[in-house]
Amino acid sequence: MNHIITITLSLLLSSSAGHPEIYEWRGIDRNGIYSESNLMKEWPAEGPVEIWSLDNIGNGFASPVFTENSFYITGEIDSMAILYCYDLKGQKQCQTTLGREWTRSSRGARSAPTITDKHIYTGTGMGDLYCLDRKSGKIIWSKSMAKDFQGILPLHGHSEAPVITGDKIFWTPGGKDYNVVALNRFTGKLIWSNKGFGERSGYHSPRVIEFSGKKILVTFSAYHLMGLDAETGKLLWSHEQDNFPMDKRIPGNGDTHANTVIFENGSIYYAAGDGNCGVKLTLSGDGTAITQNWRSAGFDSFMGGIVKTGSYLYGSGTVAPDIRSVNADSGVICDSLRIGSGAVIAADNMLYYYNQKGEMMLLSFDEGKMQKISSFKITKGTGQHFSHPVINKGILYQRHGKVLMAFDISTVHNGR
Repeated sequence: MNHIITITLSLLLSSSAGHPEIYEWRGIDRNGIYSESNLMKEWPAEGPVEIWSLDNIGNGFASPVFTENSFYITGEIDSMAILYCYDLKGQKQCQTTLGREWTRSSRGARSAPTITDKHIYTGTGMGDLYCLDRKSGKIIWSKSMAKDFQGILPLHGHSEAPVITGDKIFWTPGGKDYNVVALNRFTGKLIWSNKGFGERSGYHSPRVIEFSGKKILVTFSAYHLMGLDAETGKLLWSHEQDNFPMDKRIPGNGDTHANTVIFENGSIYYAAGDGNCGVKLTLSGDGTAITQNWRSAGFDSFMGGIVKTGSYLYGSGTVAPDIRSVNADSGVICDSLRIGSGAVIAADNMLYYYNQKGEMMLLSFDEGKMQKISSFKITKGTGQHFSHPVINKGILYQRHGKVLMAFDISTVHNGR
């Protein structure tokens, strides 16, 4: 549910070579770690200074995604999906009405947009995908996953942040024949499709990893993690979520896998609290097979994101309302703090944790051991506290329903 970004030198170099800069959900590689510095190591008792807030972005849980001097965010108003663009001072630049948005359970926008040098790509809870011109905000093309690819709506609506590589954009309609698709991102034309396991989508924002000369799309359907050749669509490997037998696999049973995977040094880490929980997989030398290294029933986050720093993974608990750390080499749980279930990101050697009661927390960590340093309550907005925090240029952003708040957490320009 939910979204982000910064630019690294490698992205700048790739842009100069003819490849677009990419701004997306949970930052570089979608790993939830923001390359910020000079951030406060402790907050005042009342919390950091709120420099502005927006209270009219529509219903939703999608996080903002930042470019060099603006940000994009989606919301739902009167059952319609709206894409907004604001400058960094919170002044609206433009907005575009897309199509119908999700108005059933936990109504509102779910998907963070993905932005390149010239285009904006965003989806809706209804499973529709849009490409817009970044300069004008006009829709260039759109696809209905239900009508064009016989897609199936999951119980709580599509929550996918689209991912791109080269001329392709990927989406998981969840249909029997067109389970996962790659489209030409300039025209919307189908490049390939894969039947997968014929399952509905798993509320998952995928990522493309590069290994052994291959680009591999890693995504979840309701009961399988899948690795597909990004160029051809061939299914290379899968990892089944085996906690529900076939006759119990109905919508709402074990099918929520919203955490984007972590990839590092040939290994994939995921946390599927509604499935196998914490897992480490290692790719074969050519990337066409996987080996399971460990499974950890205690690392059971399912929608708050996970981060990896050093040899440890951090993520929310599901069965118990806490945040936990796990040794990435062994799968052994190292520590937990009973501070509620929530969403986690990292920056400047600190963890930022937003729990589902609306408390924003600053945590220190050292070799898997965590300590709560500061906290404050998010008092604006309504509905569930599901959105992921975002940090950009020393500002902490948090959405709660129709409201987006901006808090100054920088030591350089704090109190401006």
